[in-house]
Amino acid sequence: MKNDLRIGLGYHAHRLGENTTLILGGVEIAHSKGLIGHSDADVLVHAIIDSLLGALALGDIGNHFPDWEAKYKDAVSIDLLRQVYRFIDEAGYEIVNIDSVIVAQKPRLAAYIQQMRKNIAGSLNTVIENISIKATTEETMGFTGREEGISAQAVCLLRKTKQK
Repeated sequence: MKNDLRIGLGYHAHRLGENTTLILGGVEIAHSKGLIGHSDADVLVHAIIDSLLGALALGDIGNHFPDWEAKYKDAVSIDLLRQVYRFIDEAGYEIVNIDSVIVAQKPRLAAYIQQMRKNIAGSLNTVIENISIKATTEETMGFTGREEGISAQAVCLLRKTKQK
């Protein structure tokens, strides 16, 4: 049976900490804390990467960009997303759509979402209409509600465009 459509799911979370910059969707967000990680810790982009890799059955972000490799120290996640796009293209797929949600008690993210969508669409060689980003809180519950960290989830749909 020919499989022209592939769906993928991604989840990522990082701790918030002092003396670091908050980057989400490739956008620097004004906030008193930033996410801590080996790279820029962009949880939104990491969740999207995992959804795309999952749709292609290529494992996860750690398989391709391991945090024990020095070359990924302080990596810009949007650049990693561009590399994942090459996997999609080489496999003969295109993005139908990506739907994602960022879970953060603070800061409020509405003013940044359009630029995040542009950054992600540009990195994935698709139109902005194919990228959905929402933001929510957990009403002060859990680690995101206590402002200990931020998480993101993403789901993607890929369509086969060329046979290998």
